[in-house]
Amino acid sequence: MTTISRIFDLTDQLPVKFPGQTIVSGKANGSWYSYTSEQFVEITELFSRGLIASGIAHGDKVAILSQNRPEWNICDFGVMQTGAALVPMYPTLADHDIRFILKDAEVKMIFISGTDLLRKIIALNDNERLKIYSLDKLEGVAHWQELVGLGREHPEIDLQKIKDGTTPDDLLTLIYTSGTTGTPKGVMLTHKNLLSNVLSSCVLYPSGYAKALSFLPLCHIFERMVVYMYFNLGISIFYAESMDTIVADLNDVKPDGFTTVPRLLEKVYDRIAAKGAALTGIKKKLFYWALDLGLRYELDGKNGWWYELQLAIANKLVFSKWREALGGKIQAIISGGAALQPRLARVFWAAGIPVLEGYGLTETSPVIAVNGLEKGKRAFNTVGKPISNVIVKIGDDGEVLCKAPSVMKGYYKRPDLTAEVIDADGFFHTGDIGQLNGEGFLSITDRKKEMFKTAGGKYVAPQIIENKFKESPLIEQVMVIGENRKFPAALIVPAFDALKDWCSKKNIPWSTRAEVICNPLVTDKYKRELDRYNEEFGHWEQVKKFALLPQEWTIEQGEMTPKLSLKRKVVTEKHRDIIEELYRDVTR
Repeated sequence: MTTISRIFDLTDQLPVKFPGQTIVSGKANGSWYSYTSEQFVEITELFSRGLIASGIAHGDKVAILSQNRPEWNICDFGVMQTGAALVPMYPTLADHDIRFILKDAEVKMIFISGTDLLRKIIALNDNERLKIYSLDKLEGVAHWQELVGLGREHPEIDLQKIKDGTTPDDLLTLIYTSGTTGTPKGVMLTHKNLLSNVLSSCVLYPSGYAKALSFLPLCHIFERMVVYMYFNLGISIFYAESMDTIVADLNDVKPDGFTTVPRLLEKVYDRIAAKGAALTGIKKKLFYWALDLGLRYELDGKNGWWYELQLAIANKLVFSKWREALGGKIQAIISGGAALQPRLARVFWAAGIPVLEGYGLTETSPVIAVNGLEKGKRAFNTVGKPISNVIVKIGDDGEVLCKAPSVMKGYYKRPDLTAEVIDADGFFHTGDIGQLNGEGFLSITDRKKEMFKTAGGKYVAPQIIENKFKESPLIEQVMVIGENRKFPAALIVPAFDALKDWCSKKNIPWSTRAEVICNPLVTDKYKRELDRYNEEFGHWEQVKKFALLPQEWTIEQGEMTPKLSLKRKVVTEKHRDIIEELYRDVTR
């Protein structure tokens, strides 16, 4: 058996451990296509030889700009087997960020998908220095299969010798984090970084976990590391055709699980709640009875036998339909990238759909801590316990620090920035504020840089307040502000579908979004919503004023990062006049 010390060693073991098994599948034009273990190994080796024959060598950088698909994995493993490093980019990145990354990383070759992305890259390809290949068959550009053919023409290339020349400490990937401010930083992750995280996280998966649906972007380290775990465990990967087809793909694949971000779970919950609200009579009463039970759920039978008996009935009558909507076989859903509302965790667990919240950063490959399925390894309101090879401690200022073989090599060409986040003792400073409880569970309370101080000298952690406000079905997005102000205020993007239903019930005319959010009855409703949630916070934390906005914040408009975190400075700048109006009659 191959010794696993580099990520591409995971594929070498596939035909031995999982012969004949479908390892990765994609969907195009409504039809699935697949690669078995043997087919995947063969095509990636030919692809690697083609890359080498075309001039790609150890230490080079190759970029990819594409949605999830099996060819993404072929590019990834094909590139790493040459000793080169893959530079993944989000298809939604702004042109100026793409230009910066291509230049900073000195990218020699890029793989793209789709006509729109091809046009974008051609426009940014200064002096045509980049070799461009398409994952789709497009006019005027070379197709990736040409490299496979080139590899077939060069059997004399000793790929094994080249692979043997790659060490665990060599660069595997260069991932540029957009962050919430500033120029993208290139995070250097080695084979050792990723592999240490893969092997320590694999224990999360229960036996019998055979199929996974994937829809989070592979260009983000969370999904990419999880996919490496799937390869290691022989779990068959099915890539959703698009975000719009997830529900159909879930029912088609019937996976044992998937990874997600909280925002998508919130949308699932809101959709379920909306369907429940549309019921009538006894069915509606049963739905809300079950939902109330779910929201009171405690782990490990702590609610007592009477609650458990009622829950068993609710599972039979109501929650079974939730499970069917997700394919009917879910063993675990892993949530990361942002804070998960505790109420969502409770209700999904109650429904027999375990959601395991975890925590990490690109710089840590990424998992630092994660909840497990077993008793003693899970707790609500936490991101779980640190995985086995990660040491976590809390700094004097409350910052979460970690030391692990998964901590990055550093920021590319930026030793100054690297020195700012990795101290002399080797601890990485995450920038997050957190707590470790007596049982070893980690809780994240806020981003260090996002906490602010009011004019009265009180510190406010905005994310905690925002997550509470987002429990309202009428609130889609919210940002709490108040740096050096007398009190916190909030910018709120309504959940317009839910608001439209509420307006219909109250006979409030619906015109344009801009007009509706100015209706006194609507603003009064939102004031009552905020008053209800404000009760859970200290007087200095409570949001005193708010403004409703007519448009969602998006990645495309630059207000959100690709992993759906708010770019607070961008949002603040765009709505500066509205913010000033909120505080106009208030003296500091």
